[in-house]
Parts: sequence; C-alpha cells; structure tokens
Amino acid sequence: MRIDSVPGRGAAGADAPAARPGSTTLVLLRHGETALTPQGRISGSGGSDPALSETGLRQAEAAARRLAERGGVRAVVSSPLRRAQQTAEAAGRHLGLEVQVDEGLVEADFGAWEGLTFAEVRERHPDDLAAWRASPDVAPGGTGETFSAVARRSALARDRLLARYPGQTVLVVSHVGVLRTLLRLALGAPAASLFRMELSAASLSAVAHDGDGSGSVRFLNDTSHLEDHH
Repeated sequence: MRIDSVPGRGAAGADAPAARPGSTTLVLLRHGETALTPQGRISGSGGSDPALSETGLRQAEAAARRLAERGGVRAVVSSPLRRAQQTAEAAGRHLGLEVQVDEGLVEADFGAWEGLTFAEVRERHPDDLAAWRASPDVAPGGTGETFSAVARRSALARDRLLARYPGQTVLVVSHVGVLRTLLRLALGAPAASLFRMELSAASLSAVAHDGDGSGSVRFLNDTSHLEDHH
C-alpha cells in the first residue's frame, strides 16, 4: 500500500491548493445513491443494508475515473456497509488497489428513524428531532447512536489511517454522518455544524493532516465528475 498527496478540484471546479509536503491527505468519498437516496429516506447502520442503485453505480464509476485521472491515491479504506463497499470497489478497480475495511467508518444507527424521511420524523417525533439537533449526546430514534459516539469512533478511525499511511493520500469511502464528522473535526467546528454541510452522493472532499494531527479542509462536496453521468 502506497500513498501521496492529491491535488484536487473544488466543488466550484477551481483548482484546490495542494497539501503541504509531508502531510497525510484523506480524500473523502460519500457512497453513490441507493434507492432510498432520492426519496430522502434515512439509511444508517441500523436498518436494511441497501445496495447502490443503477444511478449510484454510475456515480461510483464516475468518481473512480476522476480519482484515477487525478492520481496519487495509495490506499482505499471503506465502511463495511454494502453501498460504501460497492463505491470503494469501483475506485479500487480504477486505482489498482485492494479495498480495506474499517468498522469505524460505518454510518450511524438512527434507531426507530431508519427508513423515514426527516419530514416524517418532524411530523411524528418533533420534540425528539429538536432535541437531537440541539445536542450531540441525544440518540436519534431513542435507541440510535449519538453524534458524540460517532465523533469518537470517527476520530479513532482517522488516527489509525494517519498512523498507517503517514505522508500519503488515502481514499476514505463512507457515509454522510461520518464524513461530515471528519470535516467538522478538521475545522474544529461545533457539533451543530454537521447540519450546515452539504455532502452529495458520490461527492469528493479532502482533509490534509500535518504531522501534529491538525487538519485543513482542502475542498468540499466536489461533484463535477457527475455532471455528465446523471
């Protein structure tokens, strides 16, 4: 397994600044769409484990081609859930790399909210939704995983990658909750910022980490590779 730094293009298409020499870059790829994505249905780790839809498979291929064109990635690490694995496998094929799995990258469990839309949650459980949005220590759906817990395991997964691939570039294929958390931690932003980031299906973002562990967001929610692949 090998790794380098990767120049990127931002969400607006402008060249993103190159990471500083010696930094470890985590390129963050959200999985492609499933049948639930266009409906806005909550799909965590506590419900069904949906596969990518035909659109999601096309999105995964488009992201993989972009990453191969960009070059520099030396490892692919994925959540164990099927939609992330399928997205990672497309990248691995184009990059010539075997997909590694890190359980810490799995999506949050949303408890009783799994399969609902947020509009349905707001209608049926307005107080619970308000409490969850107000505090990272509140479990969604009563029995789900708090964002505080997601932050702890996401940070541990990040630290494993930084220790294993120093000075290299790693593709991290995961879910919106975990990837937003990694971006939030890099920014040193409060938990409420999780609700203020857009991470589209099959989007690319990147965080560069210096040797002291401090993070710098290099680009966010790049979907330019999907423009001709709807």
